[in-house]
Amino acid sequence: MPNGILIVDKPAGWTSQDVAAKLRGVFHEKRVGHGGTLDPMATGVLPIFLGRATRAVPFFEHADKVYEAVLRLGLVTDTQDTTGRTLEERPVDITSEQFEAVLARFRGPIQQIPPMYSAVKVNGQKLYALARKGQEVEREARTVVIHELTLLDRDNSQFSILNSQFALRVHCSKGTYVRTLCHDIGAALGCGGCMAGLRRTRAGRYGIEQAHTLDEILADPDPARFLLPVDSLFADRPRCTVNEAGEHKLRNGASLRTGKLADGEYRVYGPAGDFLGLCAVNHGELTTIKSFFEV
Repeated sequence: MPNGILIVDKPAGWTSQDVAAKLRGVFHEKRVGHGGTLDPMATGVLPIFLGRATRAVPFFEHADKVYEAVLRLGLVTDTQDTTGRTLEERPVDITSEQFEAVLARFRGPIQQIPPMYSAVKVNGQKLYALARKGQEVEREARTVVIHELTLLDRDNSQFSILNSQFALRVHCSKGTYVRTLCHDIGAALGCGGCMAGLRRTRAGRYGIEQAHTLDEILADPDPARFLLPVDSLFADRPRCTVNEAGEHKLRNGASLRTGKLADGEYRVYGPAGDFLGLCAVNHGELTTIKSFFEV
């Protein structure tokens, strides 16, 4: 049975669930999950977890993301991107100094109100379902962190505003809506704005250089060769190998005594090199946080 993490370069027009469903059929595996929803218009890094690796999805939920986004100024839509219904069109008359000053206001921790066209639930109902009925409800602002927000191709853009579109690099925390970031930047500039394009270039430890297109995966007679091992997700934790007796205990849910390891989390392997799971050491006792061996 396939077990591992597949880094997909999601095509435009597909939902994250569409990709997961397609790969469920390709690998003949019911256990398929994805790490972080991408809007249909977006492309780029979409980690897909297969088999026993789906147990690792909760550990990926807090991963930072890196995007290349296109901000279109002068246009406001109901979805905060160019796929939505136009609400306003305004003239754009700003300087590069004004643009940079506004970008600076959106770096670091910021408050962001989730868009109506999102999967966020309010009183048990998904916002996009309400939005499609023409309803708008009050949403609480959330704190997100923008680690980096920079203008790309600065030398080539010449800040001409010929088409009022600018490419941005966004490194952000979990839960950030880049559509909303574009909308809010446009509002702060006084001309309005929305997202005209989005490509995710990194999700946690996984970059676009590790990603494979769906066409590439579907055309390969052995798509399992693209799978990364689940322990790649925990590569920042130190490695620990236990003996046969220790492996037996861990496989049976017991803890181990160890006086050699400092407190913290470890990738734990059996003597044959099999990845057993993510474990924690606390005061000399090693216990399993999550097991990944086949049962």
